[in-house]
Order: sequence, then structure tokens, then C-alpha cells
Amino acid sequence: MIDKFALLVTHGLMLLAAWRLLSRPDLDDDMADNTPKPKNLDPKAERP
Repeated sequence: MIDKFALLVTHGLMLLAAWRLLSRPDLDDDMADNTPKPKNLDPKAERP
């Protein structure tokens, strides 16, 4: 019973991840900007 449940959960999560990836609007957009935005780790640097 546990083995079937574990298989169901893992396959369900993989199906959910694939569905979310395939439903992205920028999947077929060749001009999409896929470079990550730099994160500012110092919050005081934004203040004048």
C-alpha cells in the first residue's frame, strides 16, 4: 500500500511540474529574456 502511495505522490508531483513548465507563456518565445536578474543582497545600498 505504501509503495503505491509513494509512486502516486512522486508521479503526481512530476506531472504537476511538467504541466506548469509547459503552460509557461514564454516557452516558445525566442526573444524572451531568460537572464536572471541580479539580486541586491545589501538593503541599505538602495537608499540614497
